[in-house]
Amino acid sequence: MVDAPWLTIVGLGEDGPDGLAPASRKALDEAQVVMGAARHLSLLPELDADTIAWPVPFSDGIPVLLSHRGTPTVVLASGDPFWHGAGATLARQLTPGEYITLPAPSTMSLAAAALGWPLEQTPTMGLHAAPFARLRPHLHHGQRALVTLRDGPSVADFAAWLVQQGFGPTTLHVLEALGGPRQRIRSSPAQSFDLSDIRHPVSVGLDIAGDGPALPLATGRPDDLFDHDGQITKRPVRALTLSTLAPKPGEHLWDIGGGSGSISIEWLWAHPTTQATTIESNPTRAERIRANAADLGADRLSVVTGTAPEALSDLPDPDAIFIGGGLSDEMLQTVWAAMPDGARLVANAVTLEAEALLSLWHTDKGGDLMRIELAHAHPLGRKRGWKSAYPIVQWSVEK
Repeated sequence: MVDAPWLTIVGLGEDGPDGLAPASRKALDEAQVVMGAARHLSLLPELDADTIAWPVPFSDGIPVLLSHRGTPTVVLASGDPFWHGAGATLARQLTPGEYITLPAPSTMSLAAAALGWPLEQTPTMGLHAAPFARLRPHLHHGQRALVTLRDGPSVADFAAWLVQQGFGPTTLHVLEALGGPRQRIRSSPAQSFDLSDIRHPVSVGLDIAGDGPALPLATGRPDDLFDHDGQITKRPVRALTLSTLAPKPGEHLWDIGGGSGSISIEWLWAHPTTQATTIESNPTRAERIRANAADLGADRLSVVTGTAPEALSDLPDPDAIFIGGGLSDEMLQTVWAAMPDGARLVANAVTLEAEALLSLWHTDKGGDLMRIELAHAHPLGRKRGWKSAYPIVQWSVEK
């Protein structure tokens, strides 16, 4: 049983010990063990403590750290350890009374100060260990953003990605080794990026410009954002469906019959903590869903290739379920049994048989049964007329 903090997580800037607060210096002076990346350890003067370079991958260092439980120990982290840093990972292994954290200014604080940008109005994202596409929902002309990147060469790759997305005129403000004697700030358009010898650690400020497609904020985004073979919940119906599904922070969606993945991807766009699993029986479509999710910054989407209801076993409990195809009584029976109390079910039917099935379940379980009829204007000779789409019956219910 550990009765007092034995671990101090110290945020270290590029100026090394010169920028440390007195409490951080005291923790280092009193530590018997100091762990950190080789780069962090190299910034420190010679210490009386045993120094241990944190191994790669990061997870390999956790058992090493915990083997010193009860011994005064310091772990070095970059800037604020709880901004895309080691802090959250370490905290999951410890009780609150075992550690204290002494942060330094985060990379984003230093970057905002260097560029004169209001941090509360600027999206920030850690892309040093995440796909560039995570930024995709934030790309639109006139937006600013701050991101961290893995290393110097990755900045050129990032610039090339921006060009591919249609945002070549974006200005990249490359911020190198902020807060230390090696600090340097240079700027270049993405479409003619030619900076070299970029020093680690690196972050980038973006003045986004270009005519690439911006993602609307409302649900029911344009169909052509998603690669599909025609199996897609069309934009107006998708907007109504997502409104009925009503995603909330932290909730998990089962999307049965994923098609293009549009419902799941828009669910994930609703909030950074939402989760989704889509089940798709067609392997080609399942791969297309994965590609759509990766390209549109929703790579956390879990795709299961299989047929419901068999493929529903061993999935995380859902907060909401959408059935977009393959409706059967067996599926509804399995889904209803798997739903915890309070979970929401939304099912769309196009065929008369599926419509009759939903009518029976609505009679038995209650909820709301809605018929959606849409028509679009089409040429009719030299004039125009309405061309109706197949009506859709939507059943929604909370268990």
